[in-house]
Amino acid sequence: MNTLGRSGVEVGPLAFGGGGIGNLYTAVTDEQAHEAVAAARRRGIRYFDTAPHYGLGLSERRLGEALRQYPRSGTTISTKVGRRLEPADGIGDDLANGFAGPATHRRVWDFTADGIRRTLEASLERLGVDRVDVVYLHDPDDHAEQAFREGYPALEELRAQGVVGAIGAGMNQTALLTRFVEDTDVDVVLCAGRYTLLDQSALTELLPAARRRGTSVVIGGAFNSGLLADPRPGSTYNYAAAPPELLGRALRLKSVAEGHGTTLRAAALAFCAAHPAVASVLVGARSAAEVDDCAEQFHRPPPPSFWRELRETGLLPPEAPVPADRTEEPS
Repeated sequence: MNTLGRSGVEVGPLAFGGGGIGNLYTAVTDEQAHEAVAAARRRGIRYFDTAPHYGLGLSERRLGEALRQYPRSGTTISTKVGRRLEPADGIGDDLANGFAGPATHRRVWDFTADGIRRTLEASLERLGVDRVDVVYLHDPDDHAEQAFREGYPALEELRAQGVVGAIGAGMNQTALLTRFVEDTDVDVVLCAGRYTLLDQSALTELLPAARRRGTSVVIGGAFNSGLLADPRPGSTYNYAAAPPELLGRALRLKSVAEGHGTTLRAAALAFCAAHPAVASVLVGARSAAEVDDCAEQFHRPPPPSFWRELRETGLLPPEAPVPADRTEEPS
């Protein structure tokens, strides 16, 4: 287990991402969602992440229902603030926002102190808990000043009151996350898609800053929204069709992995987990089968020869830490 910053909140190296059980792109049933959570528990996963954004609260409700049968102690739950849900007329669907379901609510960007508190209270009600362990400011890209001026101090106050254990920010970029690490006292940042086998932009500033400051990093998007899970024509990269050059690079990575008796999925997960600033790797799953596969891949890392070939062929920069760096250190 790893501790998030100085918070005392513990997470395991592999975590469950709740976007899929919020009907991300494709609808799943309550039963399938509960089976996915049960599979995660069976595989030893104890950190579960969700957000109001995921299915307009559906992910939070399903996660709370599925976890109710397990002891709250020893289970780490994180959710996010910044998108407040307001009732809508329910006409139409939510696919424009990526979720397969009726548009029962609308999302309102709100990083005010009052908005943060109201959003968290609603999340606690949907989850059926009296507190969560981690709260992230969710995608404050276009609301940075309000997030720093009002949202972050509100989270600090909630942490001081014991309503939450750890606070942070979660985004798909590195520049603003680096600012949170350097200019605030966040415990953790969630960096999605910016530290993978195809994109190491977090290696330049964010990860070194996190190491200096003692801030933990949770990595999401290890598969870059699909391309590193199953590279083929039509695969997605960052939620859009993968550019031909990146598809070609992913196929080369897959070929090298298979040549060393491993899989690209295993390599993608192992790479994210290898950096010393990374406390946990967050993997989205919508079914028990997907959870089982991710757990199996995570616990079967590639051999050192795989990482050597990636560096020798230029598929991975030499400064990016890999698991083999630890295993090959002289005693």
